[in-house]
Amino acid sequence: MHTYEQALQNGKQFLLEHDDYLVVSHVQPDGDAVSSTVTMGWLLSCLGKTFTMINEGDIPGRMHFLWEAGNIVNMTEQPPQRKYKAIICVDCADFSRVGLTRHYFEEDAVILNIDHHPTNDDYGTVNIVKSDAAATAEILFDFLNLFQVAWDKDVATAIYTGLLTDTGGFRYANTSPNVMTTASRLLEHGVDGPYLAQTLLEQVTLPQVRILNQALSSLQMTDDGKIAWVVITPDDMVACGAANEDLEGIVNYPRNIQGVEVGIFFKVINENAVKVSLRSAGKIDVAALAQTFGGGGHVLAAGCRLEGRLEDIVATVLKQVNSQ
Repeated sequence: MHTYEQALQNGKQFLLEHDDYLVVSHVQPDGDAVSSTVTMGWLLSCLGKTFTMINEGDIPGRMHFLWEAGNIVNMTEQPPQRKYKAIICVDCADFSRVGLTRHYFEEDAVILNIDHHPTNDDYGTVNIVKSDAAATAEILFDFLNLFQVAWDKDVATAIYTGLLTDTGGFRYANTSPNVMTTASRLLEHGVDGPYLAQTLLEQVTLPQVRILNQALSSLQMTDDGKIAWVVITPDDMVACGAANEDLEGIVNYPRNIQGVEVGIFFKVINENAVKVSLRSAGKIDVAALAQTFGGGGHVLAAGCRLEGRLEDIVATVLKQVNSQ
């Protein structure tokens, strides 16, 4: 049996053998993370399993329409009062991406790891990792089809959301024929594609416009025009009234400038830490680059967190990009 097919079957057995699950995704969850979390919750509910969905960080407001998204616990506001033995991690490229939720894993916890990042290090007891999948949601589409459950609009909408957001509205290079076939089948279940495109990709908040304006005012480029970057500080966030979800997509602006090979977004966390988002136009593998700094991601989209002063981190990252 093919390795991926066997992994799916192993994942199915994991769900059937255990109960009382903790479902987690990566810190500061995006569309694929949230949609994968609720998709897994939906499946567990159909199987009659007990479960808790949890995350470190807020669920983006525009995702609250998804099935039970409002019941995903933000552990920074409502810490669990116990630990769990059976864990399901979705869309976490490595174990560190589960963040502080790891404190609610029993020491001998068993973990089902479902992910699509090529930098995933197979940290689970059972691993379903398909690096050529456009989104974890694409893997979950295959996974759900192993079970005798009746699909409905709620779960179809969740999976479509993950595909839509991680492919940039079906525009990125990861938009494979299988993605489009899957999207078509989800539409047959009643998914409202135009509504999701408008809500998730087009509609913006006023703070989002303000923080984008601030980011673009910081734009810098190397002399050869091949690297472009922007910076946002905590003071910028306060001045614009922006939340983390308002930063999504900013890194694409420097990347999309004609002639730029790598676009970078430096988000200052505090005076000693910076989150770095990297986007490639195609020639440079930014996942490999991010791994040199302890991060990870995809060939065209990756990130990492670095300790130190902003000026030093910018210089270090630019030097590493130039060496590629």
